[in-house]
Amino acid sequence: MDNSIQVLSDKASYIASKNTWIEGVAIEQLLATANLPNMVKVVGMPDLHPGKGYPIGAAYLSREIIYPTLIGSDIGCGMGFWQTEINIAKLSIDKLERQIGNIDQSNTHHKYNLGTIGGGNHFAELQKVSKICDESLFNDYQLNAKKLFLLVHSGSRGLGHAILQNQLSRFGNQGLLENNPEALDYLAKHDNAIAFARLNRQIVAERLMANLNTQGGEVLNGCHNFLEKVMFTGQAYWLHRKGASSATDELVIVPGSRGDYSYLVKPIQHENLLMSLAHGAGRKWRRVDCKGKLDNRYSMQELKRTKLGSRVICEDSSLIFEEAPQVYKSIESVIESMQQANIVKVIAQLTPILNYKTQGGH
Repeated sequence: MDNSIQVLSDKASYIASKNTWIEGVAIEQLLATANLPNMVKVVGMPDLHPGKGYPIGAAYLSREIIYPTLIGSDIGCGMGFWQTEINIAKLSIDKLERQIGNIDQSNTHHKYNLGTIGGGNHFAELQKVSKICDESLFNDYQLNAKKLFLLVHSGSRGLGHAILQNQLSRFGNQGLLENNPEALDYLAKHDNAIAFARLNRQIVAERLMANLNTQGGEVLNGCHNFLEKVMFTGQAYWLHRKGASSATDELVIVPGSRGDYSYLVKPIQHENLLMSLAHGAGRKWRRVDCKGKLDNRYSMQELKRTKLGSRVICEDSSLIFEEAPQVYKSIESVIESMQQANIVKVIAQLTPILNYKTQGGH
């Protein structure tokens, strides 16, 4: 292990190299969360940033008590990654942009918006492999650098939101004692939302690939907002991940901002780092500050093009500023921190081609 592991207390630590910027408020929130009743250990990832009371980009280990508010409203949010049959050699971004269409309307009018991406930092992105970092692993997973890939970042949409609102109305932010009826009720709803979120990413991918006249094979479909029971050194615990991917997954995709690279990695498991890794680049700026910092420097049209030559489909004037590449940390610093902590093997670097946010202010 390298010096990218920063110890704050006997219960709290975070992963960050000297090049990784971590906001002080996020560290304060991490320390505060470590002091919750029955909290055993908390570990911040390199993408750690402030949230509503609790930081995002962290894993939390508790004994006998679960904390639904640590998971938040987007239960099961995560990344799905598909290898399409679109050949890079015949690529036309103009054609892809015309074909991709509009999937913001819910699929079959499902009341929880099944089959839609949603707002916030959710997106779908067509990507190409720009660098193979581990050829052996790349080939082991039968990946093809001559094809486009599709990344989908979304979650449980209205279902997860409804579950959290019900929780807050009944219990506020308090934890629930395991095996109590209230805890078992939440866990059952949580598991349903996890299944919904995985299916949602799959349907989003299918809808987009149908519009693009292609098919695809699933490479991964994992969560980064969820709760699970774990056994560490013979003891049972509850592991909460809030913006943290699981190191028990076979493969994980770690996306940058819409104007930065993404990285396909193979996790390396470490119990002392709570079997977790970063889920993305992590925000630098609060959403409310973004437009004020950027709208005198960039037009909406300028923000639809990135320094890597990719395009952004987003007709929501607030979202285009709130999700601009400038508001996120460097993905390279996040990957570097995880490599120094020996929690990932990098398989490939991917470059964005076309990023789909929203077609209609949804």
